Amino acid sequence: MTDDRGGEDRGGDDRGGEDTSTSAAGGFDFDTPVDRRGTASYKWDKYEGRDIIPLWVADMDFPSPPAVIAALHERVAHGVFGYTYASAGLEAAVRRSLFSDYGWEVAREWIVWLPGLVSGLNVLCRAVGVRGDQVATYTPIYPPFMSAPALAGRTAVRVPLVLDAGRWEMDLEALERSLTARSRLLLLCSPHNPVGRVWSETELCALAEVACRHDLVIGSDEIHAGLVLDEDKSHLPVATLSSETAARTVTLMAPSKTFNMPGLGCSFAIISDPALRAAFAGAMEGIVPHVNALGYVAAQAAYEEGADWRRALLAYLRVNRDLVEREISTMPGLAVAHVEATYLAWIDARAAGLPDPAAFFEEAGVGLSDGSEFGAPGFVRLNFGCSRSLLTKALTRMRTALSR
Repeated sequence: MTDDRGGEDRGGDDRGGEDTSTSAAGGFDFDTPVDRRGTASYKWDKYEGRDIIPLWVADMDFPSPPAVIAALHERVAHGVFGYTYASAGLEAAVRRSLFSDYGWEVAREWIVWLPGLVSGLNVLCRAVGVRGDQVATYTPIYPPFMSAPALAGRTAVRVPLVLDAGRWEMDLEALERSLTARSRLLLLCSPHNPVGRVWSETELCALAEVACRHDLVIGSDEIHAGLVLDEDKSHLPVATLSSETAARTVTLMAPSKTFNMPGLGCSFAIISDPALRAAFAGAMEGIVPHVNALGYVAAQAAYEEGADWRRALLAYLRVNRDLVEREISTMPGLAVAHVEATYLAWIDARAAGLPDPAAFFEEAGVGLSDGSEFGAPGFVRLNFGCSRSLLTKALTRMRTALSR
């Protein structure tokens, strides 16, 4: 019997009948499954020994760009792995990328290197305000947004996003009502995980105006900035809106999602204001480790030579996204908002009458993220950053389970 988990059988009912030629765009192959079992994969080993397709945690099943792999081979061949730092070449590559993608001129000294974006969120919550202060964020949201304030002795204030005619929106009036004299920090996810929105300039300007009026620091997680799928949209770093907004913003970025290398642990904060940067660096002192040597090498290769691979990846993900949206929209009791960015679909299962949607689909052989962890029971998150054959099998299992 074919093992669906490994995706060895590339046949099956591709219900949309879409052209898979995008997988070969630029000579990169995203269709051939890579067997990740037995590699200590956080994503795949969760279901070790069980016939469950893992579409939960946000890491893709695709090999990183060939240029990244080649750079790592060269560095490993050197054989010495002592303490290291971000090279001038890496800093230049990051700055060139930010200018090329967003027209954002970033000074070298604004960049603070981190071993991961989650550590950046936690450092930020410690750097701004004092114990007992409040941190506001929109929900549903990536779980560390809700846990980081509490770990820093702050109070997380959750403001619900509004689902309006199938599109998720920020409720600025609700945000303002939630703010108090103890509000110090506003955490933003842009593009948004899990709802997949690319916030428009109008939306970001309105949010920045609220932050300025209430003297809030903006912590903007922009780790999915390189994964905008809608070709009529583009990512806009909130720090580029104005000099006043830039002075109160800490932008968190990384190559890890775009180039599928989260296990290499290389991220960075961009902080133009010297006092805010000093507070951030002070909160890091003694507890945040340096980025490892291979993370730096991979990041530089990705930013210098990964553009063609990223274009091919986005073409492949768009077709996967369209397949997910088409299939989910015709499954009884399920709905999904359009995914403008990321490789994550936020699925509303409330109308399906399932007490625990994540457990239901896991029993059906598909492992999804539980919406409760994002502050939204009744939802599940599906990662479509995988081969189309595996995705099709997962969607077929979901449809079959709902039809029983």
